[in-house]
Amino acid sequence: MSTTSLSPGSLQPTLDEVVTRPLLRKKRLVLTILISFLTLCLSLLLAFHAYIAWTLARPHIDPLHSDPMRAVGLPFSSVTFPSMDGTSQLDGWFIPAQSTKTVIFSHGYGGNREELWVPLYNLARELHLQNYNVLMFDYGYVHPGSKRLMTGGIQESQELLGAINYVKHLSNNGSIYIWGFSMGAGTALQAALQNGNDISGMILDSTFLLNPDTLYHNMKQVVNVPKFPSLPLVRLFFPLLNGVSLHEVPYNKVTSTAYPMPIFFIHGTEDYKAPYGMVEDMFKQQKDAESKLWIIPKAQHELLYRAEPKAYIRKTMNFLNGIATAPVS
Repeated sequence: MSTTSLSPGSLQPTLDEVVTRPLLRKKRLVLTILISFLTLCLSLLLAFHAYIAWTLARPHIDPLHSDPMRAVGLPFSSVTFPSMDGTSQLDGWFIPAQSTKTVIFSHGYGGNREELWVPLYNLARELHLQNYNVLMFDYGYVHPGSKRLMTGGIQESQELLGAINYVKHLSNNGSIYIWGFSMGAGTALQAALQNGNDISGMILDSTFLLNPDTLYHNMKQVVNVPKFPSLPLVRLFFPLLNGVSLHEVPYNKVTSTAYPMPIFFIHGTEDYKAPYGMVEDMFKQQKDAESKLWIIPKAQHELLYRAEPKAYIRKTMNFLNGIATAPVS
């Protein structure tokens, strides 16, 4: 029987093995680092867009600074009323006049019933001089400690309809006008889709609708992110974090409807939150001969009164007084 003897060197790794093993370990380490880095980037990307969706529904709201008496010397009463669907309670101020004509202010995103930058107190004083009752109220998400989130007009339209219903009974079925600002104007249009018969006319200042284009437009003002995948991610996270989908905002119907009441659209050419082209398109849909459009050159979002204060008061009051009708006896 023969035996094969192994030389001592045959038990040692070959030169190729000596070179290959460290290279494999290095490749695995690089691959692990690369996968970890990509996972971290993906996590940060998702977290960033989740944060945008979370904060969008929870805007910072300043507390009230004054009231109609202290600000412009107007007597008022504090009022509370339910939303049309009964899911929220709204607080506001009612400024009475010797009239059954009432203007309801519909404030914008991130504001409250004061909207000092508009400024609503000045408009309330002018309306009082013109013998209109005025209702100034806060949407449900404004109340400190409220669990109600901003919904882009979905729930807010129910709250505005609640305000209309409150005024309707308070003023013995007098004429009701909505004066909306920014998202409050978009909310007014959503409310009018559901009940246009109780609204005698609307003034819409810097109309904002939370549709995909305006949502991305506003995101880009803060961070220069690409439309894809940023917009789909925010729209994905919004219902997951806030319980309501932005797909429920009827923006296509809002922009294509001919409303049964006269509307005065006012917008600025330098509105970087809601481009004025959308308002021009909506105005073209209107059939009421009393509807008007005023595009103010170089004016910015919700700063239209400040851009042309005298013309703003003159045009808005002429519009209201022109469409105002005596209540049916």
